[in-house]
Amino acid sequence: MTPRLTAELWVQAYLARLRLADIPAFIVSRGDNTAGAVIVKQSPLNGTAKAMQRSVDIFSGDRIWVTFAEGPDEDVDAAIRKQQSFDPDLWVIEVEDRDGRHLLDEPGLDS
Repeated sequence: MTPRLTAELWVQAYLARLRLADIPAFIVSRGDNTAGAVIVKQSPLNGTAKAMQRSVDIFSGDRIWVTFAEGPDEDVDAAIRKQQSFDPDLWVIEVEDRDGRHLLDEPGLDS
């Protein structure tokens, strides 16, 4: 069995990778340090956004990042608040990049 990173360690490593790529990001909501799930909100700073979370691919069993909300910024924020009402241990990271970069598709973050 592969050891899993704590949520806090994963978030700190993710923020460091974003900083190295000159992509602004910040923690909107701090979840459980050990096992909290993570939502990444990507904002291209044009009034729209998308929110992504890890999910399990039912065909392969792999953990993948999926978009669960996309559209006007306020609609995405509402979808995130709804998720937080179900899961108070949730981390929310906001990434602000006009080109839509979030790095979740890069090795080490992609699954």
